[in-house]
Amino acid sequence: MTSHSLAYKHGTTLVDYGFEIENEIAHLQELISSNPLLNQKYQPRWLAIKLLEEDHLLQQAIADVEGGQELLTAVQTSIEHLREVYGDDVDTIIADRRYGWINGLVKEVVRYTRTDQFTISDKIDRVLTSRILGIPIFLLMMWVVFKVTTDLSEPMLEWVEDVFEGPISSWVIGFMSWVGLGGSWLESLLVDGIIAGVGGVLVFVPVMAFLYLALALLEDSGYMARAAFVMDRLMHGLGLHGKSFLPMIVGFGCTVPALMATRTLDNEKDRVLTGLLVPFMSCGARLPVYVLLASIFFPRNSGMVIFWMYVLGIVVAILLGLALKHTLFKDKELAPFVMELPPYRIPTFKAIWFHMWERTSAFIKKAASIILVASMVIWLLLSLPIGGGAFADTPVEDSAFAVVSEGVATVFKPLGFGEWQMSGPLLTGFVAKEVVVSTMSQIYEAPDIEDALVEESTFFEGVGEILVGFINAVWDTVKSIPLIIGIDLLEEDAESEPSGLMIAIQESFDRSSNGHGGLASVAYMAFVLLYTPCVAAIAAAKKELGTKWMWFSVIGQSVIAWVVAFVIFQGGLLLGIG
Repeated sequence: MTSHSLAYKHGTTLVDYGFEIENEIAHLQELISSNPLLNQKYQPRWLAIKLLEEDHLLQQAIADVEGGQELLTAVQTSIEHLREVYGDDVDTIIADRRYGWINGLVKEVVRYTRTDQFTISDKIDRVLTSRILGIPIFLLMMWVVFKVTTDLSEPMLEWVEDVFEGPISSWVIGFMSWVGLGGSWLESLLVDGIIAGVGGVLVFVPVMAFLYLALALLEDSGYMARAAFVMDRLMHGLGLHGKSFLPMIVGFGCTVPALMATRTLDNEKDRVLTGLLVPFMSCGARLPVYVLLASIFFPRNSGMVIFWMYVLGIVVAILLGLALKHTLFKDKELAPFVMELPPYRIPTFKAIWFHMWERTSAFIKKAASIILVASMVIWLLLSLPIGGGAFADTPVEDSAFAVVSEGVATVFKPLGFGEWQMSGPLLTGFVAKEVVVSTMSQIYEAPDIEDALVEESTFFEGVGEILVGFINAVWDTVKSIPLIIGIDLLEEDAESEPSGLMIAIQESFDRSSNGHGGLASVAYMAFVLLYTPCVAAIAAAKKELGTKWMWFSVIGQSVIAWVVAFVIFQGGLLLGIG
């Protein structure tokens, strides 16, 4: 059976496309039949349907035929009318009706034997890829990922933090005193610069490891391919398709490879539009900032706060995509998205370990290179006296770094974080988002390290505490899953004691926002989420999208970040949220 006869045979319509579409097909059929050249060369109904599907090869062929332009004008009018009626692309509606007819035909004529019946994988896909349940299940999966990431890593995070603040710093101070350099600028560089800066970031290695472990489990099990399939309809609403969702998934790990992944898209406008949206997917480098601030201001709901940060990035990307679709990219052609869903499988330990270690080690290498250099530069700026004092012995508020940060702090005052201690980390965050935490660790005046040192025995005794804390965290995570929420068999655990750094940050946010520190911290996290990811991402954007779109992206991200943070803080104040 030819493509002509699939929809029309012996004058009988096999596929009914619905009242509105059939009316337009009939109207176009009359125009085609009245043109001798077209009527002779094409079957009128088939041609009408293909033109409504915006077949570009046929459009070009018709344009060269006498009277063809009038037909194409009528086709465009029909398409616009149908889009208003259905709120979707005409080719999508036609495909839905055609596959619905095929599905009905198959049910009428095919009889399954027991071996041909739906597999367990097919039955699972009916739920996971459902139009109604698909997206809510995806959001639930992401919530579980971030809940597990924050809860299970917390015992290890506290141990690593204690080790850096205690034994390691203590050993370095003792060694410098032993060689006669106690209290020197070199000791300050090692303790206040490198250990405080790099150590402040390495504390979050357990968080990153659990995040990458959870994502690796979803990828290797086959679920991520289903997520791309589920998101295809949403991507169509943005003028994209499901294939564009894959770079966005990569963007949850790192923006740079996500931008490079846009090369898999055939259409240039698809690549550009996807590349503009990818930076709003919250990369792993931003996670330490969320964990730090959420642990300070929302200790009992830190996982939920982090989850909503990721959702906020997706929502902003959707809104921006809709705006660009109807402005700069309104004439963009939609490419088809065809993919084969892999079978579900049990992830192997080797594959999971490889994916987790590859990404976590990249985070550690960044701490050993970029963040190390950035920490030393920040220490140098904090050590240079401008308002008084000596080198490496000047109050932080009189340092060169404070003076520079103070110059831009005014911009952030309407957002609730207008002190230089908060604006400074945002400036260094252009290097890498992990440096935001590194900078905070260096500039906030926490209690003297001698008063906060942890005994060397913590290094060994903490391992047992980690095991106990890990078991408790697993149970707390299971209890909080929505399906069994409300089962409260254990008493609430006591909140962990905040560190000196956490206390200093909390006081600073409360002071800057006139007592609305929690609200200001949410605005701060939103700003970190939405403004330019890092220098490496800027370079990747220039290479993949071009200089013009790179500047459009950088400036646009900064403006959107400021506006969203402003709305969160000022809107929260108006609503009495604090």
